[in-house]
Amino acid sequence: MTRSRWSDLDRPPLNAAALRKAVVVPGGLWTGLDVVESTGSTNADLAAKATQGAPEGTVLVAEEQTAGRGRLDRQWTAPARSGLFFSVLLRPGATGADGTAPVPVEQWGWLPLLAGVAAATALSRAAGVDTALKWPNDLLVTVHGEERKTGGILAERTGSDAVVLGLGINVTLRVAELPVPTAASLALAGAAGTDRDPLLRAVLRSLADWYGAWRTEHGSAERSRLQQTYAAGCATLGRTVRAELPGGDALTGTAVGVDPDGRLLISTPEGERALASADVIHIRSA
Repeated sequence: MTRSRWSDLDRPPLNAAALRKAVVVPGGLWTGLDVVESTGSTNADLAAKATQGAPEGTVLVAEEQTAGRGRLDRQWTAPARSGLFFSVLLRPGATGADGTAPVPVEQWGWLPLLAGVAAATALSRAAGVDTALKWPNDLLVTVHGEERKTGGILAERTGSDAVVLGLGINVTLRVAELPVPTAASLALAGAAGTDRDPLLRAVLRSLADWYGAWRTEHGSAERSRLQQTYAAGCATLGRTVRAELPGGDALTGTAVGVDPDGRLLISTPEGERALASADVIHIRSA
């Protein structure tokens, strides 16, 4: 028997028409929004649309992803309607609709960090849950005094001027549904509200605000205050971390900052290192 979209009353379906009316407005960043019942990966689907000429601001939301991916090709799975699974198409390499100049490609590395700032600030307000950032792209909440991951971000370049940003945020995931013990959801963190419609609207509005400020400043994370805001909300900074590097090497040190290119600065006995890519593990104090 086919399960109804309303079979789990704690997880009602998203209202696509209401979402479009709320976020697709004249002069705004978002130019279109579709909600699909199920797909393999919203990032893959939106990347295909980008190559076919989809405009900046296209948003694709899935009630369920069957082949969702995180960084390093890790799988992201969750029950249908248990979270927000969506991707947005940005074209930082093109002239903006308001005439803003293209952003230099060397600044595009800030986009997943920008998405993290936007999501964390929106969720903290809309869900009433303190949400922190783990470099480079994880969203953390606290459950029973322990930091756990409730969301992640995947940025993928598409063509010469476009980037697809994918976000996965666990909203109502229950203990028995957690893929790993270090995972969490907004509900498990004590969220005041878990209605996905206002949560998605809040994240998209925050993302549009931050992206607009960043583009206006020609991709400068400092002038747009993205760098300062990211550092203030990043739980990685000031911690002892183990960074597992591409190629299998690793280093341990203290995360001391994020540089103007979005790289994580780690202080080690051998000196300071700037990491553009790494799998970072927070090491607990003894």
